[in-house]
Amino acid sequence: MIERINLTPDYNISRIIKGGWHLAGGHGQISEREAIKDMLQFVQAGITTFDCADIYTGVEEKIGKFLNVHKDAFSSGNLPPIQIHTKYVPDYAALATLSKKDTESIIDRSLKRLGVEQLDLVQFAWWDYQFPRYIETALHLQELQEKGKIRHLGATNFDGQRLQEMIDAGVNFLAHQVQYSVLDHRAEEDLIPVQQAHGISTLCYGVIAGGFLSDRYLNQPSPEPPFENRSLTKYRLIIDEYGGWEQFQDALKVLAELAQKHNTGIAEIASRYILDKQNVAGIIVGARNTRHIDKLIKVGSIKLDGDDHDILNQLKQESKGPGGPFYALERVKDGPHGRIMKYNLNEA
Repeated sequence: MIERINLTPDYNISRIIKGGWHLAGGHGQISEREAIKDMLQFVQAGITTFDCADIYTGVEEKIGKFLNVHKDAFSSGNLPPIQIHTKYVPDYAALATLSKKDTESIIDRSLKRLGVEQLDLVQFAWWDYQFPRYIETALHLQELQEKGKIRHLGATNFDGQRLQEMIDAGVNFLAHQVQYSVLDHRAEEDLIPVQQAHGISTLCYGVIAGGFLSDRYLNQPSPEPPFENRSLTKYRLIIDEYGGWEQFQDALKVLAELAQKHNTGIAEIASRYILDKQNVAGIIVGARNTRHIDKLIKVGSIKLDGDDHDILNQLKQESKGPGGPFYALERVKDGPHGRIMKYNLNEA
């Protein structure tokens, strides 16, 4: 069984969420027909919550086509309802002048791409705090929620200070999507306490570090660029922040021992660890195809005990980083994390 959770009394999601970034290109060639076929198998397995974004090229459209192909099965109840979490990520070039009209135009485009009358959850992102319009823009999104175009509002990749600023301005967020893994605990420091104080659930990406937290990389030499896909490029930098490849291998060995204890794999232990974290409602897993479904289902049956958590928490104590406010490293445009970003993908 795939675990489920109520984010509100009338909004229920699967705790394992099917990620969509890998369908946007940058992760190899994607067959639209196969992607839509795979979506059906995930839903049939109980993974009914999908994560996407307006800047994930072609992904909202693919999910929209999936909904249309199976509309009769959804309307008849032969398929369970699905929940679609998208994002609103204004272009860096637009941040200084962004208007309510601009925001509504992109929200309307997401509605059209998905073929729905209301977006289940819109997660708002902002590239650079030197442009202070993020508060105003969040309030514009809330107005669109009041108009019925958005069911729930969320945020993604804000730090605790800026999230609190938007809350103080009157914005009501249901969830906040963050990068969170055995290698990256930044959200615990300045962010999750704010969320807990205001009843904002945590949705997590990067839980298996783009696939690095898996048996595939145990006892292997450090891969050299160019990497196979954008996820590996991104999370290899996180491994450097954590302490480098050698220290990462030590962490994999610890995870492998726990995996052997629970008769599972490293990725499943890493996933369970984050699902067990305080305030975490769900994890976003970018499974490329359906062969991962059985492993994802198995995550629900893993029961980490106190000793297991102590062992995994010790990895955090031994790590060198990443540190600082959440997502601060990624906001340095000329730094290693910022240089790999694509800042202007959302031309309306």
